Amino acid sequence: MEKTSKQRIIIVSDGTGETAVQMTKAAMVQFQNQNVNFTRYKNVRNEAQIVAICEDAAIHLSLLVYTIVSPALRAFLVNQAREKSIPCVDLLGPILVGLASYFGYEPKSIAGLLHDVNESYFQRIAAMEYTIAHDDGRDLTGLDKADLVIVGISRTSKTPLSMYLSHQGWRVANIPLIHGFEVPKEILAVDQRRIIGLTIDAQDLAMIRRARLERLGQSHGGEYADPEKVNQEIEYANGIFRKNRRWPVFNVTGKALEETASEIIKLMASRRLTPPHTLETFPVSQLPTVKASQDQNR
Repeated sequence: MEKTSKQRIIIVSDGTGETAVQMTKAAMVQFQNQNVNFTRYKNVRNEAQIVAICEDAAIHLSLLVYTIVSPALRAFLVNQAREKSIPCVDLLGPILVGLASYFGYEPKSIAGLLHDVNESYFQRIAAMEYTIAHDDGRDLTGLDKADLVIVGISRTSKTPLSMYLSHQGWRVANIPLIHGFEVPKEILAVDQRRIIGLTIDAQDLAMIRRARLERLGQSHGGEYADPEKVNQEIEYANGIFRKNRRWPVFNVTGKALEETASEIIKLMASRRLTPPHTLETFPVSQLPTVKASQDQNR
C-alpha cells in the first residue's frame, strides 16, 4: 500500500552531498508516485552535528542517506540511528570497505575529497559547454572568459582541437579567418597571450577540402578546394599572424590532435595560463591517439 503523506529523506555528507542526492534521486525513479522532500546536511564533520541531525530525523520520521568517509563518524551515526529507530542507508561505506579489501590497504578517510572530484568534473562540463557555444565564431561575446582562443582558416582542425582541449577543462573559443574580411574586433579585447593561430601546408589543405566535398557529394567545389585560392587564404592568414607577433602559430600538417594539444598546453603552462581545474593527473601524453581525419578538420 502506497503512502500518500509526504515522506522526507535527509542527505548527510562530509562534502557537498551532491553525489548522494543524485544517486538517491536515480533510485527514486523506481518508486513512482512517492511524494518526497529532500533535506541536505553538508560538510558534516563532528559528532555534535550527527546528534542534531538524528534528532531532526527522529522527530519527522525521516530516512537518512549518508556519504561519510570517516569510519568513526559513520559508526557514530549508525549507533545514533539505531538508538532512535531511524532507517538509514550508507552509500559510501560498503564500497570503501570493498576497495580496501581489493587493494589491500585502508582508504585515506579524508573528508571532502569527493567534493574536489565533483568540482573538477563540473568545471570540465562547463568548459565543454563554453567551447560548443563559441565554436567557429558562433558567439563572440564572453571571449574574456576563454582560457584559449584559436584562430585559423577553414579546415585547420580548429573545432576538433577545441573539443579535445575542452574535455580536459579548457574553455576554448575558435574563430575562423576568412579571406577578404577583417579580423573580428572582439579579439583585440582578449588577453593576447591566450590567442594562438593554426596553419597547414597548402597541398594538404587542398586535399582535405577536396575529400570533404566528395563526401558531401560535391565533386566540383569551385574556389573552396582550388589550389590557387587555398594559397591565397593561407597567405592572408600568414599576413594576420605577422601583424600579431604575440600569437604563436602551430602547423597542424600531418599531426595528431594530441600532439598539437600537448604543444599548446606546454606553451600555456610556460606562460602560467593553465586553468587550475584541468586534468593534471591524466596528461595528454597518456591519452589515446586521435588522428584529425579529413572530415574532422575545421
